[in-house]
Amino acid sequence: MFDIRRYTADQADEWNRFVAQSKNGTFLFDRGYMDYHSDRFRDHSLLCYLDGSLYALLPANERDGALYSHQGLTYGGLVMSAEATTEKVCVLFGEINDFLRAQGIRRVVYKPVPRVFHSLPSDEDLFAIFLKCRAKLVSRNVSSAIIPQRPVKWKSFRRYAVNKGRNEGVEVRQSDDFKAFWTILTENLSTRHEAKPVHSLEEITLLHRRFPKNIQLWAAYAPTGQMIGATVLYVARQAVHTQYISASDEGRRLHAVDVIIDHLLHEAFPQVDFFDFGTSNLPNGELHESLIYQKEGFGGRAICYDTYKWEVISD
Repeated sequence: MFDIRRYTADQADEWNRFVAQSKNGTFLFDRGYMDYHSDRFRDHSLLCYLDGSLYALLPANERDGALYSHQGLTYGGLVMSAEATTEKVCVLFGEINDFLRAQGIRRVVYKPVPRVFHSLPSDEDLFAIFLKCRAKLVSRNVSSAIIPQRPVKWKSFRRYAVNKGRNEGVEVRQSDDFKAFWTILTENLSTRHEAKPVHSLEEITLLHRRFPKNIQLWAAYAPTGQMIGATVLYVARQAVHTQYISASDEGRRLHAVDVIIDHLLHEAFPQVDFFDFGTSNLPNGELHESLIYQKEGFGGRAICYDTYKWEVISD
């Protein structure tokens, strides 16, 4: 039924047009975003045609005989048009498995698009991989999201922090000074978590130039004019996601993060469907209790980021 093909670079425009009109795709699937680190991954993305028209995409890479929902992305999964139906998606996954088996792929590791990024209901793939692939849930991370138009009441200490920060003269505005923020972010991740940002300063600057409306920096400033904290937002059609958020020592003293979140929810993005704070898990998958406590203090409630796996070729 389906004509399944591996992606090649000459199909980038067709790929990007489909992502833009899909019901569950975001700008992360645009090849301008996916390919910024193409040297690190062996791309094995798929285009799936039905009766000569593009029906679905699968952003993916290959490693050690396995197909992964692209490992350079937070999430992946089947990107579908509004016309995609459960019956046909079930058929499609059976044929994808046949296609992969013929290419020697042994297993699939699959990260579906979280529901906060769906512009229409888009769980056809979850049903299909359960029914046709016998997929098993292998990991589950928990994010925290807010519906700004139906907010949960903030914890009193969060409201106190916002008022204190504003009374101290903290101001929030959009910025292009990624360099100043990367200094704050890198120092915090290094000293507090022995980690570093997923993106280098050069990479995030490049991506911001390619997607200026989708990748935004919102910063808090002290009365002296010094940046004391900021967040990098990934702005999709129906959801805003905090990709990075951090504050300097002075920013923590002046409650910069609280003031930023208050500004974003009530002034910058009050009409967005979801405001997603991102996951709160330790490297071993356990809950990062202090991190999620902060997010839930703003009214965030749980959204899961899942990973599934199934065998294409039995050992």
